[in-house]
Amino acid sequence: MEILFDPALWVGLITLIVLELVLGIDNLVFIAILAKKLPTAERDRALYTGLGLAVFMRLGLLSIMSWLVGLTEPLFTVFEHPFSLRDLILIAGGVFLLYKSTSELHERLEARPHDAQERGAATGFWVVIAQILVLDAVFSLDSIITAVGMVENLYVMMTAVVAAIGVMVLASRPLTQFVTDHPTVVVLCLSFLLMIGLSLVADGFGFHIPKGYLYAAIGFSIMIEFFNQVAAKSAARQSEKLPFRQRTLSAIVSLMGRPGERIEAEATNAGATAGESFIEEERRMVEGVLTLGDRSVKSIMTPRSSIVWINLRRPPEEIEALIRRAPHSCYPVCEGSLEHVVGIIKAKDFAGVPFDPERALAAARRRPVVVVPETVDVIGLMRGARRGLRSLVLVADEFGVIQGLVTTHDVLEAIAGDFPDGNERRMIEPLSDGRGWSADGSAELLQVEQAAGVSGLRGEAGDAATLAGLLLLKFGRIPVEGESVEVKGLRFTVTAVEKNRIERVTIVRAG
Repeated sequence: MEILFDPALWVGLITLIVLELVLGIDNLVFIAILAKKLPTAERDRALYTGLGLAVFMRLGLLSIMSWLVGLTEPLFTVFEHPFSLRDLILIAGGVFLLYKSTSELHERLEARPHDAQERGAATGFWVVIAQILVLDAVFSLDSIITAVGMVENLYVMMTAVVAAIGVMVLASRPLTQFVTDHPTVVVLCLSFLLMIGLSLVADGFGFHIPKGYLYAAIGFSIMIEFFNQVAAKSAARQSEKLPFRQRTLSAIVSLMGRPGERIEAEATNAGATAGESFIEEERRMVEGVLTLGDRSVKSIMTPRSSIVWINLRRPPEEIEALIRRAPHSCYPVCEGSLEHVVGIIKAKDFAGVPFDPERALAAARRRPVVVVPETVDVIGLMRGARRGLRSLVLVADEFGVIQGLVTTHDVLEAIAGDFPDGNERRMIEPLSDGRGWSADGSAELLQVEQAAGVSGLRGEAGDAATLAGLLLLKFGRIPVEGESVEVKGLRFTVTAVEKNRIERVTIVRAG
């Protein structure tokens, strides 16, 4: 019993347990990496089998300590350097470790698809166990020789080995899960094993590399990887603060960027340009669809000042002239003002016949108009239009004053881009000298961002949805022709102002 109260014995036991853990962590990491190659259902069994074999192997080696001591006896000499059986085992184990680490790194750096790896590797349970056995033999030999050199009591050495393996068993599943969830850690661990394999080979040839140097390098690398993981998690948290729609949009647009264009560029010279422009149109359409929920109806509506509507209190000849001057498929019909809207009439109802106010009034009452608030987004607008089965919707503010008009054509343009009529200019068109663009003041900021290849204009505009709204916010007043302002690396110059409205703007890159 007095052996239990020997302080030196307890100090030796604790020291040996810590050392066994340090020496065994490399073995555990490699076992975890090998087990990851197996199906999920077999990974735990491979881990526990490998660690169990390590226990029996180390206890068996401890029971033949006298033979282990003999392993350090020289067997032969090459160039005046004696080689023992221990040296040969360390060299063989180091070479095996270098080979396995290099092949595993090659697999991951090549980034082959999972099914291709499975077909190529043909890894089975007992193949993995055989590799674990070889590694156990190498690491067990190094561990036990260290234990024999530190402590003379056999029971202390056995207790230290069992305790260290027990801790490794407890840590095996969390470590395997961590390795599975963090692919960069696998590459780091394989790099560590390359270092360990090199040190084993060097040790076998008599060039002893102090373990402190190795573990200092490993510790520094782990610290850097820890910082990388913290930075990645912080970036993920910041990304999660963004709206889900915006994150989805960014991911999809990035996937449809350069890779798709590069594939199209491999086509024939005649079709390459068309293919690349088609990819760009696809990207814009996807971006248009995914941003509908974030865009207010104000961004796509025809403003009140530009609405063509029929006032039944005006003479029929004047109404006919209005229809000829501004042909559309349908018109709001009102009595005196837009706020007194009766309904909608279609142009085909009066094709080839004189305009009849009584007939127009009856037709308009059969098609009541749908009115939506200006705060609704485009998705809400489409929902309201579908419920009312109307292709024309009026937009009103909180006081009931009509602010604009939206048609299905406007929704299509919000998705696919500008479709000007024959008598209209495009919202945004390149300048003749190619230095920039000429944009209508009512152009949506998303269209400006897409044309100029910039981002952040919508964030600078506050509640404004159009280019004119952004410029009014930046100037703080209605600008005069020729005034300029720079926003997000672009210089906006007002080229036309009419009736307190910014009609046209020139956009060039600043600097």
